[in-house]
Amino acid sequence: MYFPEQKRGAANLLLVLTVAAAAGCVSYLLWPTWPSDPPALDVPALPVTVGGVLFEVPPAAIRTKLQRHAGQHERLDLVFLWPQLSPPPNDRATRDNRPIDEENATAALAEAENDRLFVTIVGLAGMLPPLERLRTIYPRYVAAQVAAGANGLAVLPFRSGTPYDGEDLVYAANNPEQFFARCTRAIGAVPGTCLSERALDGAQISVRFPQAWLSDWRNAAAGFERLVAQLHPDRR
Repeated sequence: MYFPEQKRGAANLLLVLTVAAAAGCVSYLLWPTWPSDPPALDVPALPVTVGGVLFEVPPAAIRTKLQRHAGQHERLDLVFLWPQLSPPPNDRATRDNRPIDEENATAALAEAENDRLFVTIVGLAGMLPPLERLRTIYPRYVAAQVAAGANGLAVLPFRSGTPYDGEDLVYAANNPEQFFARCTRAIGAVPGTCLSERALDGAQISVRFPQAWLSDWRNAAAGFERLVAQLHPDRR
């Protein structure tokens, strides 16, 4: 014999199970999927979105197979030949399936010839845009003494003990917002590398390149803009 409370409890449990089953079915049907096999490297550019921004990316430029699909991404890791701005041949750089992070991106750049441009695209949610960091964050950590760099550049070392210890802020002396980058210093046989960042609506595009390119930074900056236009249809 069931008491009224028991009957109500059984009915509530049945309702909860029914709702859970329906929700699971809907979630399964709506869950985003993509082909288990990545597309061939020679297919046309894939339409992808990062931070709500549409990009058209050649599959051969995507460094890891897991990212080689159309649709929404939290992050994209790319590599291009310089100065052609085309995907590299199907060599180790495009088959590298190690986790993509700042450390091995720098290592890959150091191992490669000076003809590789490494690009990372992430959403800007929760981050200050690069220009805001240049105006408000970096000045808190740089040294007071500015050194002259090549062809109109200025170099400000970051102070020891700061989040950017061991790096320099390099920028166009007459117009820092025209070009700026954070650069590591060469250590022994390991060359220095630079990171130039820019915002594009809700996405941040980070370009990592050899420090040696600073000797012709105007041409490098123009190439970075061409690459953004190449990847983002609205900038063409």
